[in-house]
Amino acid sequence: MGTIKHAAHYINKLSNKLRRKIDAFPSRAALSGSQGRALHFILAQNHDVFQKDIEEEFGLRPPTATQLLKKMEQDGLIHREVTAEDGRLKRIVVSEKALQYKDVVIADIMNLEELLTKDISQEEMKVFFKVVEKMMENVS
Repeated sequence: MGTIKHAAHYINKLSNKLRRKIDAFPSRAALSGSQGRALHFILAQNHDVFQKDIEEEFGLRPPTATQLLKKMEQDGLIHREVTAEDGRLKRIVVSEKALQYKDVVIADIMNLEELLTKDISQEEMKVFFKVVEKMMENVS
């Protein structure tokens, strides 16, 4: 078995474990499925979020992201507003309903990050990020 296959196998295993952990977050009881994952992402950002950010974060094609955001809008979790800089861009804004989950979502994410990186030095993390970024470039 070659190195790339070995790396892909471990990345896949880690991804599955992370997905299971995230699906078990206390905040996920109310926020399930792809809407929950998208809302977690939006709530965790400290900058404006646009549809292209959702597409990039989850590897979605534009029509799929549009459908997801329309459903989230219908469910009262978000609304989209046109930006002053560019009338074609619509910023995704979370509703009051969604904001009630923000603190628990942030706590969930911070707890997961702490668990995931426990006993790993900053130097090891630097190497990890460098390697993962190269791998992502390689498969792009």
